[in-house]
Amino acid sequence: MSETPYFVSYSEALEILTTHPLSLPTEHIRLDQAFNRILSTDLASKVDDPRFDNSAMDGFAFRYKDSVKPPNRLQISQVIQAGFNDKPFPIEENQAARIMTGAPIPHGADAILPIEQCEVTDDGSTVLLLQEGKKHFIRKQGENLRKGHAALHRGDVLTPSSVGLCATMGHPEVPVFTKAKIAIISTGDELRPPGQTLSDTEIYESNSFGITGLVKWAGHDAQRYDSVLDSMEALRQKLDQAAEECDLILTSGGVSMGDWDLVRRLMEEEGDIKFWRVKIRPGSPPLFGYWKGTPLFGLPGNPASSHVVFRMLVAPYLRHSTGGGGVHERRVRVCLAESFKTDDNFLIMRRIKIDTSAEKLLAYSTGYQGSGNLNSLVLADALTLFEPGHSGEKGTWCDALLL
Repeated sequence: MSETPYFVSYSEALEILTTHPLSLPTEHIRLDQAFNRILSTDLASKVDDPRFDNSAMDGFAFRYKDSVKPPNRLQISQVIQAGFNDKPFPIEENQAARIMTGAPIPHGADAILPIEQCEVTDDGSTVLLLQEGKKHFIRKQGENLRKGHAALHRGDVLTPSSVGLCATMGHPEVPVFTKAKIAIISTGDELRPPGQTLSDTEIYESNSFGITGLVKWAGHDAQRYDSVLDSMEALRQKLDQAAEECDLILTSGGVSMGDWDLVRRLMEEEGDIKFWRVKIRPGSPPLFGYWKGTPLFGLPGNPASSHVVFRMLVAPYLRHSTGGGGVHERRVRVCLAESFKTDDNFLIMRRIKIDTSAEKLLAYSTGYQGSGNLNSLVLADALTLFEPGHSGEKGTWCDALLL
């Protein structure tokens, strides 16, 4: 095992993670399966969008100069529908074509007037234009996209609108990163599954369920294993199984400095640790390394800490591994409505509620900030990002990570 960096800064931890990305292959999937997947290559349009000049309105198409100083009466020369197979007749002087939304603009026409701003004679032979024509109601060929232009890029998360854009560009399938299969293993003699009867010294295991949700939120697949008792052999067997079956391992608990912090001990003795302990709070004891060639994050056992460490370390790691793709978390500037405890050496993440009713975003504590208090995270809108040395005084400003 190489020498382990101890107590790295947050930026140092991120830098180390960028040198050990997951290698995720590309797969091609149908558009109806593409929502929330991450593009693995740039995607260029196969066509112009629009493919031809067309009408943005149901109405009439004509020469603009024939609509100046309304009202003007024009002869109706034709009706043009969307999907019209025959080429429309050119528009001559004092003529108008009845046209539907999306239908091609006939040669000679350069303006549209919506149907509600027109009056058609009973016999349908002429139309009275009540206003001047609108040139901007003609959608020009290629004004949205040009053929060959890459409108979506490697790392983009496919939203409902971008899936629709893939179809607009002519792609029935898209290249995406294969989802990582991520093992989730909680450790500790005191843990029991929810629903079982507890002894006086036991607690319900919650981290694996919450971390499963975070993995899915990040766009990947979770493989949750039964919790492991505090036994080096049991832990070794479980890690061996996870390394064989998954692309990445997330453990919960056992990474601090105690005699029974077995994840840290086993990784020190038989694994390959790249860093252990990060200058962040909550969640300072996480580790990152490899077990039998498979990347492994050792997350803290306290529920709030494990969630925070996932958001601050695991999520950026997964994004980097997919070309910067995945869910991108938003940061905002908040003004502190009360004073917070900070630190000269650590990045401090307090759970806060944000009041949006005032002219500025005001940040309030969600209450007791203990690393085992998951309820305070449920109540939170965001996490403060107090850089080392921030005063934390009421009225000062800081960045906050929206949850």
